[in-house]
Amino acid sequence: MTFRKPLIECRDLTFRYPGEEHFILKDLTCTIDEGEFLAIIGGNGSGKSTLCKAFNGLIPHFYVGDYMGQVKLDGVCTATTDVATLSQSIGYVYQDFQNQLLRPTAIEDACFMPLNYGLDDYKERGLWALEVTGLLDVQDEFIWRLSGGQQHLLALASAIAMRPKLLVIDEPIAQLDPHHAEQIYEVLKKLHTDYGITIIVIEHHTDFIANYCSHVMLLDEGKVLWKKETVGALNCVEDLLARNIFPPQVTQIAHSLQLAQPYPVTLQQAIQTFKTSPWKQQPTVHHLPTQSTPMVQLNNIELVYNQRQANNKLVLQNISLKLCQHEHIALVGNNGAGKSTLLKVIAGIVRPTSGQMYIREQLITKAAPEKLAQDVGFIFQNPEEMFIEDSVRKEISFYLKSRKVDNYEIHVDELLKTFELVDIQDQDARLLSGGQQRRVSLAIGAAMRPKILLLDEPTANLDIATKQHVLTLLKELKKYVQTIVIATHDMELVAEWSSRVVVLSNGRILADDTSERIFQNHSIMAAGHISAPQIVQLTTALEVPYCASVSLFIAGYLQQSERGVHVGMG
Repeated sequence: MTFRKPLIECRDLTFRYPGEEHFILKDLTCTIDEGEFLAIIGGNGSGKSTLCKAFNGLIPHFYVGDYMGQVKLDGVCTATTDVATLSQSIGYVYQDFQNQLLRPTAIEDACFMPLNYGLDDYKERGLWALEVTGLLDVQDEFIWRLSGGQQHLLALASAIAMRPKLLVIDEPIAQLDPHHAEQIYEVLKKLHTDYGITIIVIEHHTDFIANYCSHVMLLDEGKVLWKKETVGALNCVEDLLARNIFPPQVTQIAHSLQLAQPYPVTLQQAIQTFKTSPWKQQPTVHHLPTQSTPMVQLNNIELVYNQRQANNKLVLQNISLKLCQHEHIALVGNNGAGKSTLLKVIAGIVRPTSGQMYIREQLITKAAPEKLAQDVGFIFQNPEEMFIEDSVRKEISFYLKSRKVDNYEIHVDELLKTFELVDIQDQDARLLSGGQQRRVSLAIGAAMRPKILLLDEPTANLDIATKQHVLTLLKELKKYVQTIVIATHDMELVAEWSSRVVVLSNGRILADDTSERIFQNHSIMAAGHISAPQIVQLTTALEVPYCASVSLFIAGYLQQSERGVHVGMG
């Protein structure tokens, strides 16, 4: 694609939020041309979201502070033009996209902006936006009845109904299963290719950047460190890792093996790079070990919402499941599959409509949550829902004190150290970053001292580096908890952490097996709307032994390379 005139021009942009000592943006200068599909990346606090809010005039019109420099959108100065005028040229989908859904039904929400701008063709624009995003079939559906993936697509439809020149999306796939994540990016690709809309994404998932974006801009401490075409950008591995940004798994492998540049950044490129690999022995597929006496047993659990109304919804259907000691179980499936609901049933937060549940062979189907809490701990997707005190130390102490643990302060000190919270123990947990809040919630889970710990999306809304840290901390939980169950969309977490994977779809169990066997069963993955991590797809394509992580692939490759031919070494 030939790039045209500048659409965004920033000159010496500097900004500081009220009450902050440091500037979040510092003399930032950049140009974004018409026709680009740009990913903005950077570490936590680098200024990504702040910069994008300056593009549509929210800064300085709504977010006040110390503002200097200039931003132009399509030649218009954003500081001297009202947001309503700017919004005709720029669409914006925020990370908390649910707050953008304003009307009762999908069609009403899609038409909202053009209707309020007084456009005669508002209905046609709304229908076009729903068609592009694949939501025409649910145009008359109430928003609350849509799945999370559909709601995200609706927020996107509402943002493009004005046919903007520029579309900005903050963390487009942070809360989505792999199927809906790919669906979002395919819609963005269509908007970019077929309708000529310039796309900007704030993104942590570099594999999606590699497959869809034309350019990448790296922010560091409020400035643009560089802007490059995608392949060149993702080959700057040292720059990225220094800022806790992880390149695609295949790129990490090539860099670690010191292959010749350019490194592969997509799966297909990696397959070509490694197709002459000396590592060719037949892979071995492992099976689940024989299960011990179950910690939790579910028999024919069903759950119906609104069962007294005509529009009742069967959320869980005939769920029979055993959770055994020392297992690490991942619940996976698309948005709305029933993962979170199943966890809440096990925790006693939601009572099933029918069926039986046993904990350590005792029937507790109708037991109160406070009784179940002696054995089962539940960590919410949003850590803030667990905070009741005014400091991290008090949050952790609360659960140990309530259980009358002797010398509980010693245990608090141990948990603060284990979960790297010593330096922030006196701070209010509600004021911490997302990654810090997640560490606090894991420490609380350990402090509960349950035999079974349930976690709902523990890596949701976290950048990749923080996710890796959480993975390490999950392994630490084994010292405190006998059985751990996680509901997650994070397939890298599933591959590296789980001993067993349960796939849900439409409230039913589709499969229950090792991650290795699940990721090699294409029909199950398609039905469950999941996909294997890039490293697993690479080992499958190369017909080499299963590797759940980059480090395992590198170790196996180097071991075999000592007996064979080295590939493309630089």
